[in-house]
Amino acid sequence: MASIFTKIINGEIPSYKIAEDENHYAFLDINPVAKAHTLVVPKKETDYIFDINDSALGELVIFAKRVAVAIKKSVECKRVGITVLGLEVPHAHIHLIPLNRESDVDFKKDKLQLSPEEFKQIAESISKNFV
Repeated sequence: MASIFTKIINGEIPSYKIAEDENHYAFLDINPVAKAHTLVVPKKETDYIFDINDSALGELVIFAKRVAVAIKKSVECKRVGITVLGLEVPHAHIHLIPLNRESDVDFKKDKLQLSPEEFKQIAESISKNFV
């Protein structure tokens, strides 16, 4: 059975897409801990990020870096943090989270409640800055 991320990549479930290439897909987290919280996933479904071969893992991180640069240009933040948890969905993924303080990466805090219009505006802004 395909993971929810594979269904998003295949267009079976809608997403607020930021960017994609042949092997990767980036989209806004719909339960964000910060404005512009983005998920970056490989299109090839692999459960555990460290089961990805070295070359593909390097490409994933480079793609995530490009997305992080676009996020930094789009929202006010000191840095864009990177987190890999991998327990909630059996599809390797990277969280990119705009940071102004370390506590911005607290996954236990209440998630932001954003309207569809806010998600769309954020996604479009980041997409425009993606190079």
